[in-house]
Amino acid sequence: MYSSHGVARRIGGNGKNIAWRILLLGMGLGSLAVAHGATLDPAMLPKIEAATFEVVQAKPLTDPLTYEKPLPLELLPYQERTDKYYSIGTAFAIGHNRYVTAGHVLLAGVGSLWGAPELRDSKGHVYAIDKVEKFSLRKDFVVFSLASPPADDALKPDTRPALNQVVYSVGNALGTGIVIRDGLYTSDTPEQQDGSWKWMRFSAAASPGNSGGPLLDASGKLIGVVLMKSANENLNYALPIGQVLEAPDHQAIIDTRTSYQLDIFDARQNGLFKAQFSLPMTLGDFYRNLQDRTNANSETELKALLAKESANLFPNGEGSSRLLFQQTQLDGFPTLIVRGSNGEWGRAGSSSQHFSLSGNGYVDVGGAGRNGLVHLRRPDDMDAARFYGDAKTRMDLLASTGMFQRTVASEKIKITSLGKPILDTVYTDRWQRPWRVEVWPLPYANGFGVVYSLPVPDGSVMLSRMTQPANLHDTRLDMDQLSNFIYVTYEGTLKQWTSYLKDSTLQPAAFKNIHLDFDYGRRFGYASSRVSFAYGTDVQAITPDSLLWLGFRFFMDGGKAVWDVGDIDVWKDSTSDNHDGINIQRFMPPPPDLDKDMSSRWQQLTQHQFPYNGVARPDGDLMKINAVSAPAGVGGKSPAVLYTAYYGVAGAASQAEMKRKLDLLMKNLQVKEH
Repeated sequence: MYSSHGVARRIGGNGKNIAWRILLLGMGLGSLAVAHGATLDPAMLPKIEAATFEVVQAKPLTDPLTYEKPLPLELLPYQERTDKYYSIGTAFAIGHNRYVTAGHVLLAGVGSLWGAPELRDSKGHVYAIDKVEKFSLRKDFVVFSLASPPADDALKPDTRPALNQVVYSVGNALGTGIVIRDGLYTSDTPEQQDGSWKWMRFSAAASPGNSGGPLLDASGKLIGVVLMKSANENLNYALPIGQVLEAPDHQAIIDTRTSYQLDIFDARQNGLFKAQFSLPMTLGDFYRNLQDRTNANSETELKALLAKESANLFPNGEGSSRLLFQQTQLDGFPTLIVRGSNGEWGRAGSSSQHFSLSGNGYVDVGGAGRNGLVHLRRPDDMDAARFYGDAKTRMDLLASTGMFQRTVASEKIKITSLGKPILDTVYTDRWQRPWRVEVWPLPYANGFGVVYSLPVPDGSVMLSRMTQPANLHDTRLDMDQLSNFIYVTYEGTLKQWTSYLKDSTLQPAAFKNIHLDFDYGRRFGYASSRVSFAYGTDVQAITPDSLLWLGFRFFMDGGKAVWDVGDIDVWKDSTSDNHDGINIQRFMPPPPDLDKDMSSRWQQLTQHQFPYNGVARPDGDLMKINAVSAPAGVGGKSPAVLYTAYYGVAGAASQAEMKRKLDLLMKNLQVKEH
């Protein structure tokens, strides 16, 4: 889910935008510093210092990750490596045990793997937040109390500041301590949603960590809350302090535009997220109440988006036809079905990196949109039950490639294990495929790795994404949907298929209608409600290393889209790429308005034209032969489905020998559907 915030971007510290990389900065306040050129009365500085605080979160005490070697923490600056806290923003006092910060700074604690947000003063004392008193998501502020507040030192407000005066941004700039920097209060600009109030625009510098800090006038009066900076200019945003003081007491108010999008098309669901609940409330209860409403809103927007797109959502609509009727494509790497700008659905994503593992295992890694795609081939020497049953084992295989790294100072350290996931469950997609859903915490980055792992005969295909803790529910919603749009071929040696078929929980519902029957050195058989065939070693060798591909794809059946096998491919062995092999493939008559190559192929099939005429032909270093098999009892009617039988062999072979092998293959080929 994407949230829309107009042209501005938040300037909270690390809490708002972790995104799997983190800038670890010096965290101590030390003494308050005034930037060169500021003319604020020095007599005001002690009061400002006493009323302004860092917002911090405790660093995690434990790390479930293991590394190739001890982390070289000695390379970090002394203050950074010895500080027990991360600095995420700024807060200030406005009265007796009443404090203000940016809403997005406090929300960095939602679901966080770090400690709850707390305040730290210039002497290093840390104060726990007690109750949330008032909150506005749209205006991006929160008022709260502390469990054991320090002495009363509050900033005096001025709710009617004059334009074009010198102002001072006070904040934990870049995590280096509280700094004061000067500039001008240049203008007011309406907020983007409906102009309900005006932002203050000012030129005083504001850096990551300034969010939630006070904006002061020359007399030290509080005039605003520093919140955002423009993306394309050196002017920053502050919320007038009057908006905070005049907001209803004891209310959490949510009233903001949102935008939901999935990575399968450009369409968005724009909406207005409106809710409220009563305060005061403990920080934990506040987080739960806000998260529950946010999650419910996301679910509502996703449902509305899918409903709005339903007529043209794959497999529905004209844009789906080409993918539904094109020839089955075998691909060892998973792809994501997406809709292009022309309205056509196609497959996106490809392998971009290959890592070899021991025992003929390997990892292919690629991506589509914000999502990682992975094909993990199980090493031959790894027990299948352990591989399929233990998420840690699978993830440790990925980690063994060195693809996971943690940067410490300028050095990249390989992560050798993510440990055990904190969530390990099963999600069954629309096509009744059982995805293993696993969530791994990365405490050092305050984020999660989410992996949807689909068991396949040779190992696993994976859909993955990294996410912030507060977005975990949204990420799960997205990935539940995206799993419906994964195109995957089931492949493996017959030995791997034997292990895979032992556990029915690994298999999609489509396997209930599929029966594989093979006896090494004797016979291979395939039977489903659509087609069946069998052959012996007089056609092709049948060994544990024979490689079987089931080309699952999406197609129409009785006016309904289904996910089923459209191609059965058996290679003599796992190294015979494009060499010795047999193939049984399903074809349907394409709609008349699709590509000419589809209609031309269908004409070739129905009329048994070349290359589907049972005549052997050389093709490079191969000999190939194809023939067509139609359903029984079609008679003079045009068939609704046809199957082809193929035999190929490396080197030279006579027409008679090729035809003999093809006839043996077709002898037991029966098309059961009409």
